[in-house]
Amino acid sequence: MASPPLQQSSFLLASLKADYLNKPFLQRCQDLVKVIDDYPAKELHLLFTWLVESVFGSLDGSIVGWNVRFVQARTNEYNTIVEFLDPSGPMMKLVYKLHAEEYKYDFPISYLPGPVRASIQEGVLPDCPLFHNKLQFPPSGLLSLSLSLNPFEYYMFYFAASLIVQRSYLPGQHFSPSDSAYFVLVDSYLKYFLPTEGNVPPSLVPVVRGTVSPPPPRSPIVPFTGYGVHHTSLLKRHISHQPSMNADPAAQEIWRSETILQVFVEMWLHHYSLEMYQKMQCPQVKEPFCPTEEHVLVVRHLVKHLHSFSSSQRPELITSSPSAHSHTSPLEEFKRVVIPRFVQQKLYVFLQHCFGHWPLDASFRAVLETWLSYLQPWRYTPEKQSPHMDNQDRTVPDKWAAFVQENLLMYTKLFQGFLNRTIRTDLVNPKNALMVFRVAKVFAQPNLSEMIQKGEQLFLEPEHVLHHRQHRFLTPSLGGSFLSSRQPFITDSVFKVKSHVYSLEGQDCQYKQMFGAEVRNTVLRLSQLIAQAKQTAKSISDHSAEEAANQSFLSWFGFGSSDLNTSYLGNDIDYMGLDSIKKTDEYLDRTLDYICQIFKLNSAQLSQLMVSFVSTQDDGGSKQLPDCIQEANGLLLTDLGRLQMINGLRKFDIDYQGDPELQPIRSYESAVLVRLLYRLSSLINERFAGEMDSLCSRRGFSSRLARYFLTASSTAETSKRSPLTRRSLERQPQPRISLRYLGSYRTLLSIFLLYVIASFFGFGPVSFIFWGLLACFCHGVVMTMFADKRKTH
Repeated sequence: MASPPLQQSSFLLASLKADYLNKPFLQRCQDLVKVIDDYPAKELHLLFTWLVESVFGSLDGSIVGWNVRFVQARTNEYNTIVEFLDPSGPMMKLVYKLHAEEYKYDFPISYLPGPVRASIQEGVLPDCPLFHNKLQFPPSGLLSLSLSLNPFEYYMFYFAASLIVQRSYLPGQHFSPSDSAYFVLVDSYLKYFLPTEGNVPPSLVPVVRGTVSPPPPRSPIVPFTGYGVHHTSLLKRHISHQPSMNADPAAQEIWRSETILQVFVEMWLHHYSLEMYQKMQCPQVKEPFCPTEEHVLVVRHLVKHLHSFSSSQRPELITSSPSAHSHTSPLEEFKRVVIPRFVQQKLYVFLQHCFGHWPLDASFRAVLETWLSYLQPWRYTPEKQSPHMDNQDRTVPDKWAAFVQENLLMYTKLFQGFLNRTIRTDLVNPKNALMVFRVAKVFAQPNLSEMIQKGEQLFLEPEHVLHHRQHRFLTPSLGGSFLSSRQPFITDSVFKVKSHVYSLEGQDCQYKQMFGAEVRNTVLRLSQLIAQAKQTAKSISDHSAEEAANQSFLSWFGFGSSDLNTSYLGNDIDYMGLDSIKKTDEYLDRTLDYICQIFKLNSAQLSQLMVSFVSTQDDGGSKQLPDCIQEANGLLLTDLGRLQMINGLRKFDIDYQGDPELQPIRSYESAVLVRLLYRLSSLINERFAGEMDSLCSRRGFSSRLARYFLTASSTAETSKRSPLTRRSLERQPQPRISLRYLGSYRTLLSIFLLYVIASFFGFGPVSFIFWGLLACFCHGVVMTMFADKRKTH
């Protein structure tokens, strides 16, 4: 009896595949909408996996699909894709149709994040409830394991996985991640399934056989050995206390909220376990996964929405006792625990990896803003701040002290990681200066530094004091509720802070205080680097102003500065203009003010320290080499020297060390003349090489005069300024004739002007050339005589 529907489904699938190649995109989508509306679930079942792969592409990257991540709002396909994949659109209608019939689809574990995949292959059940009771064991063994997912889970897994699959967009196409169809769909799914107002909307498809039920509860017999604490679904815990499934309609729908959040967190954040992160501190370990800037921007949007979602719970539940939470709706309970239970640990390890491995460039801004968004949940509360109040004047409400304490490492450990990055970056670059300013501005918010210090004090409280208070103030039967609330509250806060730190860093972690002496010294060092960067920006500004004033219409002749090494090459600020330099100075000035507020530094003493440091740099720093040590093969930069060069504080006067005749043709030289003169001088040098060498190797005045004309200046002077190897220092210049200077526009113009002047005194071409050569010869004789006198002296 199943044969006709199967044949019809196969024919329908073949027809859609043919249309996929022949029909335009809009017509294909219209046909899909009609198929979803007209056909029953039994016939749509075989189309589902093909359709999902056609939309999002294959997980191995071989099939591009609709390229949802790179479709921008200005394209024709944008509105069609967004409407088709909308939470209330045709694709989700298909998902609910299939879900009502309880169909299952296999998702290979090989496309799961590394820690999850490794855990399953080792026979350990991941602690996320999303993977419980879903493993399928094929005959081929653990390497081909798959998850048996319902249609909603399968669709969301594919949607989330498509973000981390490596794909490329067309060259020359301008791509903005926040303007793509994928980013808009992420926002739509979050707002629909994790609403900040009201409940989750019900399923779109009316089911005749019953309600659209959540996945079945996990079986108590699990073939894997679990680790950690398994948190059962909030829905299942709530339903067990309900007398009827129809008593609370939201109880039937919150499973979708849990599912979409767990899928997003697992697929986007769970790429590094704590054990893997500790191994990656060793430089020999290769990175298992490198997130992209687009990936981080989507994670930031997730963090911002979760703060809004969590802050939208009813005010009376925020301050109520834990016993009152058992009477709340599933959605309100989900809002209360969504961040600490599902997000905190995985986001912390994700950000730790990014702080330690992201390139030292301006693209780190995406990671930085994700971190700062997580640190400021009060920015996403329903309460409206005064519009005329500046951001840095807004005091952090005291009710957020618990959040700060329970996320202490997010504030302290990552701040120290940011400090370590900052002292290795170019602070003259306005983009880097802006990032330092942003962090300082956030941490300088009134009351925040006090909350962080309080959290550190709670963590550092001795263990024996904690146990003493627990035995003194708490009893097994009453839990201390009959006593004053102060001591139990402090004891509970100490336990939460210690539990947070130990769960993320391990029981044997060595905690470094954010307001301790070591970090304070690093902050002072950063202040000195900021002062140096301000001084460097000022010198660049002055140098640029001087160059602009010295421009003239003869600059194309080469009368301007022809030394390429005189321009500042330490960073990429030259092409940004003077306005960017002014922004850099403004950002760094305000950063210093915020640093003084955060760490309670004396602004007068800090200013005096920076003034003395800058004056020392002015006295000799600009004329000195970067810090380096002399080795057998030349100079070797130290870490301090690299830091000085990165920030443009010192630099080598780089000179060309190769054959002077083979230097690139300059803009002030004639390419034709340079090439012709090189060939001519090469012929002369090859023909008379032996004669010139014997002449220069003799003793006497004539040999010294020949060496003046036929050999280049010694590299001894250069070796004091540029790092040279021993081989280059030992290289002896060979005597030869060089005519390249005659190819310079400057030389040609000078000769022409001298000839015009000489013509007024009756000199002809031959006499002009004769007297010119004679003048050059006399100049050489004088210079040789003076050189001999200097040596004698």
